[in-house]
Amino acid sequence: MAVRLHTNLGLVPEGERLESSPDATLVQVPTIGATARSKGSLYAIATVRGGTARAREATHLLLETIQREYYYDESAGIAICLEKAIRSANRRLGHRRDLHLPADGGMSAVVAVVREREIYVATVGDGDAFLARQGRLLTLPEADRGPGLPAPGNLHVDVWRGELLVGDVFLLATGELARRLGVDELRGAVSSLPPAQAAAHLHHRLVAEGAQDSDAILVVEASEVPATRVEHRLVPVHPADPLAGAPDRSPIPLADSVVEGVTAVRGTAVRAGDAGASALAGLVERALELLPRRGTGHQRVRSVTDRRAGERRIATAILGTLVVLLVAGVGYWALSGGIRGKTAEIRQATTGEDALASVQNQLTLVFGGGGDLVKADPAQALTALRSAWQQLDVAQQAGVMPGTIAVYRAQVAAGLDQLYGTVQTAATTVVTMKKLDPAADLSGLVLGPDGAAYAIDRAAHTVVRFDLARHTVTAVVRQGDGPGNGVGDPWMLTVGGPDVVIVDRNGGVWRWRPADRLGHGTLGAIVMNRSVTWGTDLIDVETFVHNADLGLYNLYVVDPSARQILRYAPAADGSGFPSDPTGYLATAQDVSGFEQIFIDGDIYALSPDTVTHYIAGRPDAAFSLAMPPDNQDLRPGHHYQLMTGSATRGQGALYVYDSAHQRVIAFDKATGSYLGQYIAAQGTIPFQGVRGMFLLDPGGGKAPSIVWDTADRLLVTPLVAAPTGAAASPSPSPTATPRATARPTRRTPAPSTKP
Repeated sequence: MAVRLHTNLGLVPEGERLESSPDATLVQVPTIGATARSKGSLYAIATVRGGTARAREATHLLLETIQREYYYDESAGIAICLEKAIRSANRRLGHRRDLHLPADGGMSAVVAVVREREIYVATVGDGDAFLARQGRLLTLPEADRGPGLPAPGNLHVDVWRGELLVGDVFLLATGELARRLGVDELRGAVSSLPPAQAAAHLHHRLVAEGAQDSDAILVVEASEVPATRVEHRLVPVHPADPLAGAPDRSPIPLADSVVEGVTAVRGTAVRAGDAGASALAGLVERALELLPRRGTGHQRVRSVTDRRAGERRIATAILGTLVVLLVAGVGYWALSGGIRGKTAEIRQATTGEDALASVQNQLTLVFGGGGDLVKADPAQALTALRSAWQQLDVAQQAGVMPGTIAVYRAQVAAGLDQLYGTVQTAATTVVTMKKLDPAADLSGLVLGPDGAAYAIDRAAHTVVRFDLARHTVTAVVRQGDGPGNGVGDPWMLTVGGPDVVIVDRNGGVWRWRPADRLGHGTLGAIVMNRSVTWGTDLIDVETFVHNADLGLYNLYVVDPSARQILRYAPAADGSGFPSDPTGYLATAQDVSGFEQIFIDGDIYALSPDTVTHYIAGRPDAAFSLAMPPDNQDLRPGHHYQLMTGSATRGQGALYVYDSAHQRVIAFDKATGSYLGQYIAAQGTIPFQGVRGMFLLDPGGGKAPSIVWDTADRLLVTPLVAAPTGAAASPSPSPTATPRATARPTRRTPAPSTKP
């Protein structure tokens, strides 16, 4: 049986795309057979760097031009037509000065054409095309991609041609996807998931990595479709009646003769009626010709005065008619809704004024009268301020000026924040990486055993050390260091006892043991039991001190492929983890929704919506993470991404980072009840783009601090109210600057009691 190829498409719906992304996607599958056989199906994405105001219009213009020029051109083969279409789009972009495009080729395009078993791919600028075949991921095309668009002169475009096999999957994406997630992440997604799920998974991972300007993804899979065939042979049908085909005759005697006679009589009557009608029409015409006729009158010459008087009478009549129509229209408008519309406007204005009056009364009740109801009676103050917040929504819907509403809303929000225990903090920058290296992009953060902070620099494939006291940064472990083949590309980072534990992309586990507080130390491999093979979708790696005197610790790995949190026990000499891992969870479950785990003797698992507390592998029924009290007014909804907390088991606070409102929320570790929240004071650095964080508790009754990093700097935020007039602090200059990219590695220091 003949087999033909069929493509299954996976892309991210427009409703789930980032609002800030200007990327555009194009999928054109011809419905006309001739066009499908000659030109094939067209798939393309486009992006622009620079964030201009009309970037989205520019990307759509680029793809529309490529589509139109490619399908219109019938002069050559696919490769030449595709190259000419891209050149035509480049020229059109160069003529559109109103789009304010970057002059250095800031636009990129990735275009693929599939015709039967042939595939053609062209990449211009910062875009990627990958082909997944039999577990391998190939980059297409392999030649130089050239500059971005618009490019001066005659743009050179390389078109790669290959054969598409059953089961092949090709991926079109911007360069941001590969840089942030890595090639292994892409290969695992397109090889193990259907196209739609692969696109959704990669987009979710890309957003989690902090992407804001580019998120276009197209995943296309080639599958086989068997051709149809005839199952039964056609057999001619012979009539069973020997008289079949003969004229029908009635079985009643003489019935046919009577019917024929009636038909003949009816035809004769019709012809006679037509003849009579014609004779009558002729008689009428002859009678009209005999009637007397009026002679032709002579033309009368009118004076100018008579003509003008007639024109005035006609104009007066027209004007009077218009006045009557106008009066009737006004009367109809007044009776049919004009008055009612005016009444509705008056009613709406009255509603807005009443709502503002209610807000003023509530504010006077809470803050006026010479007292502060927030301190005297918090419950009554909360009821009043929440009512005022709702009345502000009513006033906004009634059309009250936004400036007036903003003033009242700020007063109500200040009172609610005071009741909700919201603390406005000020962050201080410890190290600014981009002052020395604009390409730096930090990922992840842990507190090392020597009191320094450690993070992974994915672009430079190094582990870097931040000296919090000296404000310096040093690369301590590079890819290739160590015995044998050395450390692979660093992937995950955690701290166990005296060691900084590094997991590389090859599955190797290494330890960096600091020798002093100046950044010196030793690197060694950790022996692992390989009875359970880790997947490429690990979420988190953590440790827990098993024996503090000997520096021994358990290793915990969150592996969605195993549906478990794998626990490895250390060897007696501390050389590694030779024993088979055990599952910490009492019942295997889907852990792919976890963002991070935190261990203090028990395990806390963070997901975007809540935190689950596990004791001895079972969920704690007494623990329930509270909903923040401002969920119904100031800050509806949340999205949790990171957490840290005190190391004492079951005591202290758990600090959770909410990226939806750029805040850190404190919860009680024992019950999950709400304790308070921390936001950046106006004019200071906000909690935005946080990649990793840990708690720094100096003890002695002093307030703790949150140490956190973004893509290009390390910061510290004391968990105390910022002084009045606090602003963003200057950034000390580091002595050395590594490079880093990709997704955050979320880690916290290891606690001291065994779970």
